[in-house]
Amino acid sequence: MTDVVLLVGAGVVAGVLGSAGGMTSLVSYWTLLAIGLPAISASVANLVACAACGPGSALASRQELRRARLPLSAGLPAVMISAGGGALLLHHTSAAVFGRVAPWLVAFASLALLVQPWLTTLVRRHSLRSPMVAWLGVGVVSVYGGYFGAGSGIMLLTLLLAFVDERMPQANALKNLLAGAAAIASAVIIVSTGPVLWHIVIPLAVGLFLGSTLGPPVTRRIPAGAIRWCGVALGAALTAELALSGG
Repeated sequence: MTDVVLLVGAGVVAGVLGSAGGMTSLVSYWTLLAIGLPAISASVANLVACAACGPGSALASRQELRRARLPLSAGLPAVMISAGGGALLLHHTSAAVFGRVAPWLVAFASLALLVQPWLTTLVRRHSLRSPMVAWLGVGVVSVYGGYFGAGSGIMLLTLLLAFVDERMPQANALKNLLAGAAAIASAVIIVSTGPVLWHIVIPLAVGLFLGSTLGPPVTRRIPAGAIRWCGVALGAALTAELALSGG
């Protein structure tokens, strides 16, 4: 019962932070590690539970999505296929290999968010912004998201801020929709290819859904820099935890 309360509470916090800035798994994945799950089992449970974030954050982001600058209809299927491919890759990865690569994945995601302002300036200066480049990057990040999840929201947000829309609320709303589609696709693959710890996934998913409905309004009131630095700090802490524990 203690674990259930912890998972629901952590899910709410993760949902708020994630839908406000892409930090969902930096909290939820860490919580799963804290209750004793091995790294790869935690990743599997986290990926399935995060499917609950998409509907909640999309409902709360309708205001920003109406003013978004990225046409979504053509790219969403590609996002879901890419995430499904990442989930299949996870299914064929050994626990030992996953434990070694996990800290590097989170560290890279945190670094991407840290350099986002510089990347945005570089893209604007050289006129690199285009839907094609954005969708290519989103597809690559979606493979990562289907494979691991932790930090994928940060990477998506960084990409969208740099190549699509420098306005944090609009970019964040797009990120929530794309990350939600990727999470649903990877969850379908994971559920159909192996066992799932439903007693862990369900309470976490309930918390994530509740929290994800609260995140988008938060981005309308909090400076973009504060959200960015919060994500970098959480990512650095999780990287250190994974490195010290051996994944």
